[in-house]
Amino acid sequence: MVKVRDFLGPYRLARLIRLGSTCQVWEAILEQDNKRYALKVLRPEQRGNKEEIAFLKHEFEVAKELNHKNIIKLIEFRTNAETPFIVMELFSELNLKMALRKGPEPIAYQLTSIVDQACEALYYLHSKGYVHCDIKPDNLLLSRNWEVKLIDFTIAKKIRTGISKLFGGKNKVEGTRSYMSPEQIKGGNLDQRSDIYSMGCMIYELISGKAPYTANTPNELLNKHVSASIPSLLVNNDNVSPDFNNIVRKMLAKKPEDRPQDMWDVLKMIRSTPIFKKPPRIPSSNPFDDYQGGGRIEPAT
Repeated sequence: MVKVRDFLGPYRLARLIRLGSTCQVWEAILEQDNKRYALKVLRPEQRGNKEEIAFLKHEFEVAKELNHKNIIKLIEFRTNAETPFIVMELFSELNLKMALRKGPEPIAYQLTSIVDQACEALYYLHSKGYVHCDIKPDNLLLSRNWEVKLIDFTIAKKIRTGISKLFGGKNKVEGTRSYMSPEQIKGGNLDQRSDIYSMGCMIYELISGKAPYTANTPNELLNKHVSASIPSLLVNNDNVSPDFNNIVRKMLAKKPEDRPQDMWDVLKMIRSTPIFKKPPRIPSSNPFDDYQGGGRIEPAT
């Protein structure tokens, strides 16, 4: 493992932020100006893995031209001493999954802003011709001033248009089971409506504290996305407005054609519909209370 005083190119590794199954994320300092960045680095045992290197390169290629206040900024892809890594802005505190560790109440009073920012980021990504394919609370970072940023473009895909829809072939099944759209599970053609389904799953969880579907086995969970009835948020939280519940249920429609057709439609609906019947109280605790992460977190995959 890289030691704290080691360097990757001109970047001095200051602190290990996160250790994932294939990557490490480090807080690093650029020696020439003392600015701090986050480095996403393949773990030592993965550095000869061509598939993982390709994933890392792909993430950079997708995100390098993205410029939006709610999307993490990727700065460069480098290889140093046979170690490939991405340099990105050092932003975060924790992700939305971590923010839910004490339930949905600590974020409820800021949820309108959180959801709006997440949808803004996804609308922008779609406008650039990409579908994210892995929208979930883990992939949205939350700062102490309630700013949200979308991350992790590892499995993002170009949206097929025109004749490419017919001859693009079947997609590899990738994603996170609790948030995958029915067409994603089936390896079908994916467009912005697949991400809208995943966003619906995430919003459901941010309000209720749990994903819309749970199961005892992976296959049972996937089957529920494909064929189970659409759950209602009103069962879990009677303060949710019926109109907002209907928006989420529409986002969770099994057929893409029954969902909102793009994120602009979603944004228009959520901006004109209150999430809650009564505004949630400001809680006595917030998601950062007792957080031991030192103030910054970046997910790794």
